[in-house]
Amino acid sequence: MTTDAHRKLPDGRPVPLLTGEELPMLESWLAFHRATLELKCAGLDDGQARTASAEPSSLTLLGLVQHLAEVERNWFQRAFAGLEVPPVFGERTGYALDADRGLDEALTVWRREIARGRELIAGRSLEDTGRIVDGPMAGLEVSLRWVLVHMIEEYARHNGHADILRERIDGVTGT
Repeated sequence: MTTDAHRKLPDGRPVPLLTGEELPMLESWLAFHRATLELKCAGLDDGQARTASAEPSSLTLLGLVQHLAEVERNWFQRAFAGLEVPPVFGERTGYALDADRGLDEALTVWRREIARGRELIAGRSLEDTGRIVDGPMAGLEVSLRWVLVHMIEEYARHNGHADILRERIDGVTGT
């Protein structure tokens, strides 16, 4: 018998938990949204991943992957775990494209940041806290629950952008 935790959609993404404890449910929704971003990038070459959405925006799938690698590092390593680590790509936003960085490299870095975040929250409680490092809320305490909810929201918003980008690139649509 297949449990919710092992169900996959036809496109390979994990089905988020439909019942159960809050922490595994939040983690499953984050895993679903991470897999959605990866799906939006699947089968693209570097040129396609650099295709901007629409004028005047310069947003690209490659830029989104880089940005989300930065977001992963910021919220799990810097804010939650309190680690002093530099930006992943050497700039604050991560959206800027480097002529020498392709999609495969960016995805590899992004996956590494995800793995590190998972390590840091393993065995932790939703009530455990860290501190926001910078920005208008710098210094405020933040729970793991808040970080996970924020990350789900962040990915959901950017996956909407990824939908539009992918459709512009090759007409592929879907969830």
